[in-house]
Amino acid sequence: MPDRLEHYKQALELFGQNKFPESIEAYRATLKETPDWCDGLHGLAMAQMHAGLLDEAIATGLRIVELDPNDAFAHTSLSMFYQRKNMIDEAEQEAAKARMISWKEELKKNPNAPPPGPAGSMDVIQ
Repeated sequence: MPDRLEHYKQALELFGQNKFPESIEAYRATLKETPDWCDGLHGLAMAQMHAGLLDEAIATGLRIVELDPNDAFAHTSLSMFYQRKNMIDEAEQEAAKARMISWKEELKKNPNAPPPGPAGSMDVIQ
């Protein structure tokens, strides 16, 4: 019987082949053993997005944020999912959360890091 890692590798391979429904099933098999494994949930959400299952992708993304509110990638992913549903306000809110989380992480390494710019900002700091 395949273990979690085998299912995960299979899911990644299927995703790479653009076989998103099959990838989703492999991610679900992975998550049966460890339903709160964020790496598996991230993969599932991306496969759901690429399969056009945006409501499911959003639900999975929200689950990741529930498990780890400081996961900048989860907020970035949610922003993408919302954009694809034309939910622009929600997308911008999630993008702002991701920027803020990333900035706070950067401050740990660089206390002089400038704050993030506004959404869509193309400012370059020299």
